[in-house]
Amino acid sequence: MRDDAVIRWGIVGAGRIARRFAASLKHVPHTRLAAVWSRREETTTAFARDTGCAAFPNLEALLSAGIDAVYIATLQDTHAQYAIAALDAGLHVLCEKPATINGAQLERVIDASHRAGRLFMEAMKPPFYPLYRKLRAHLAADPIGEIGLVRAGCAVSTVPADHPSFSFEHAGGALLDIGIYEMFLAVDWLGAPLEIQTTGRLGPTGVDTFAALNCRHERGIAQLFCGLDLYGKGDALLAGPAGHVTIHENWWNPVRATVRYADGRSVELEAPFEGGGLNYETEHFCELLRAGTLESPVMTHDTSRHMIAMADAARAALGLRFAGE
Repeated sequence: MRDDAVIRWGIVGAGRIARRFAASLKHVPHTRLAAVWSRREETTTAFARDTGCAAFPNLEALLSAGIDAVYIATLQDTHAQYAIAALDAGLHVLCEKPATINGAQLERVIDASHRAGRLFMEAMKPPFYPLYRKLRAHLAADPIGEIGLVRAGCAVSTVPADHPSFSFEHAGGALLDIGIYEMFLAVDWLGAPLEIQTTGRLGPTGVDTFAALNCRHERGIAQLFCGLDLYGKGDALLAGPAGHVTIHENWWNPVRATVRYADGRSVELEAPFEGGGLNYETEHFCELLRAGTLESPVMTHDTSRHMIAMADAARAALGLRFAGE
């Protein structure tokens, strides 16, 4: 595929995150939103009308519509089945986080991508934001030493009671909806998890409403929390022997960070983002697709494996098993 060839996108799902993706795609050169399908006909029709793409009556029709790639924007209980269907149809797949609800599902998706020879990437946005990349470059040039501690968390008590985050049927809960971001941050800076200690609680619908994790990784310790029944600050701390970094809230949509050095220096970093914020991960995905690369060097399959392994261990400690597990 030529560098200037237009990549035709289809979206599975037509909710809030699908609309954010559509808005972000306008900021990615040589792309076009061509198709959408969701389980609700009226929602699909409205989305197609508002975005100018074609609506399709079922998944099979979408997958055979002459598109190049699919963004999966449904609730997480269906991510695996839709990803595998798209890969088996010969399409490249960018899948909203969490890529699957457990490690076994993730392996089936990765196997399908290998079998089809198609690119699959979990849509974890933070590492592609301008601030995050600026921070990486700054620490390479003016280091604080190897990061040995990651501390991050977010709890949101304003989620409506009928939100899918509270749905056991749709594999909701704080760990998969919010905590997966914190798990990414820990894996990205500290490597694979080696030991997970979890405390938390389940709510009346059966999903986790709060969880706190102490994790030992290859290169350090992570202290993480996530919740749906408390309201907690969403910043992050990265600590090394010669200083520490605060990525200010909301750290997963980062625009500002402070680096404080043990010698007394302090450096402020700022980098605003454009579009809906999903354009950066999407542009990276498109670059990989054009290059014929089947796995992101930034958001690797192993990164996804390590993240979902943390979620699996935390849910097991809380006694939370979804249907079919």
